[in-house]
Amino acid sequence: MPSQRLLIKNGTVAYSNNIQKMDIFILDDKISKMGRDLSEEADKIIDATDKLVLPGGVDSHCHIEQKSASGLINSDTFHSATSAAALGGNTTVIPFAAQYAGDSLIEVVNNYHGLANRGSIVDYSMHMIIAGPSDDVITRELPKLILEGHSSIKIFMTYDRLKIDDTNILKILNQARISGAMVSVHAENHEMITNKVKELIEGGFDSPKYHTDSHPVEGEVDAFRRIIKMSDETKQPVMIFHVSSEQGLKEIEAGKKRGVKFFAETCTQYLTLNSHLLDQEKINDGAKWICSPPIRSPSDSKALWIGLEDNTLDLVTSDHAPYSFDSNGKFFKGDNPNFKEIPNGMPGLQWRLPILLDKVINKNCDLDILDFVRITSTMPAKVYGLYPSKGEIKIGSDADITIWDTKLNITLSDNMVVDGSKYNPYSGMNICCWPNEVILRGNTIVKDNLIKSKPGSGKFLSTKLSEYI
Repeated sequence: MPSQRLLIKNGTVAYSNNIQKMDIFILDDKISKMGRDLSEEADKIIDATDKLVLPGGVDSHCHIEQKSASGLINSDTFHSATSAAALGGNTTVIPFAAQYAGDSLIEVVNNYHGLANRGSIVDYSMHMIIAGPSDDVITRELPKLILEGHSSIKIFMTYDRLKIDDTNILKILNQARISGAMVSVHAENHEMITNKVKELIEGGFDSPKYHTDSHPVEGEVDAFRRIIKMSDETKQPVMIFHVSSEQGLKEIEAGKKRGVKFFAETCTQYLTLNSHLLDQEKINDGAKWICSPPIRSPSDSKALWIGLEDNTLDLVTSDHAPYSFDSNGKFFKGDNPNFKEIPNGMPGLQWRLPILLDKVINKNCDLDILDFVRITSTMPAKVYGLYPSKGEIKIGSDADITIWDTKLNITLSDNMVVDGSKYNPYSGMNICCWPNEVILRGNTIVKDNLIKSKPGSGKFLSTKLSEYI
């Protein structure tokens, strides 16, 4: 992208635990000056009067152009997914390069770079999913990739083709500690899920609404307890992904009170949706809301909001995992699949920030604007070693800025979708805010809900074990 001198005037800016009206001057791709009544010569001036000026969102948990364990590719390309991300106010994403048994991790990562380089319009890092933990992968390929800037690993404790046992989890945690990496975990008890799925399907309880029952809360609690214990024993920090339940949250809180150093996130869907959505008049319509862990009860959502307010939970991501609502996605097994045959995942890159910011502005929670910045930008950047270049508006940081109009009345709909899912799981929800302009490294990539950037304009960001956490 060509760089420029850019002056943003009169915006209400959130920065360094403050929020006030000020100007921002951008030179090349960095924030150069901040203050009142700046008069620097600029190639372009943006009047942000009555607008909220925040750092671009960092979505550190999203599945883009990724092959699933079944071989099905989710419905996005890097271009469609990052277009959705940008329209929703994000300037950085961290998706997954997925390695399965028998695959070379190095080859998987290199191939994924090719996809991202061709398509992404926002900046990106990547997590490395390890589902085939051979000695060669753990002791040779993994350290090499970490040195090259791929310092984030993801492991699964469930799913037939993804789960790894505790012995290999400990090997990966130890190697991550030696090499300096973060480990993120999908933590559910595999045996509990397997037994419950078998019981439900054999009993004829196989429609989408039974998906929630197939993932018992106790399975989340047990897996949290185990991974926190392993993190403590190895002294290797982990990020526990997508906390979905009040009981799981209590396990997170107990581990942190014991002094174990680890992190935990929840996702937009667990804060704002509930399991009743899976029980639709048209039975298969419930497939839209199948994700794992499942969305649960309103009381669980309420508890998760409190977990964000008291810092038990560190951040909020989208867990964007889109499958189109047709025979190429949710119904690739046929027109009448049981809940086990429906791919897990919902779209979310475009919706995370507007939905959460609306809740904050309308005081539907006890978070303020600075909290919103912390859980959607600053903490994701800090956890994965992208801060201070990303995640905050400050002098010397990348000029990644989202300018928000907060006096709107928008009803979310399927017509707004640009990702490959072809549906909006939040359709019908009313919100008061939407990005007016999104700036990546000093260049406008979205203006008035139109993409202004070309595929491949995003750049790769090396991750590292952060000194800020």
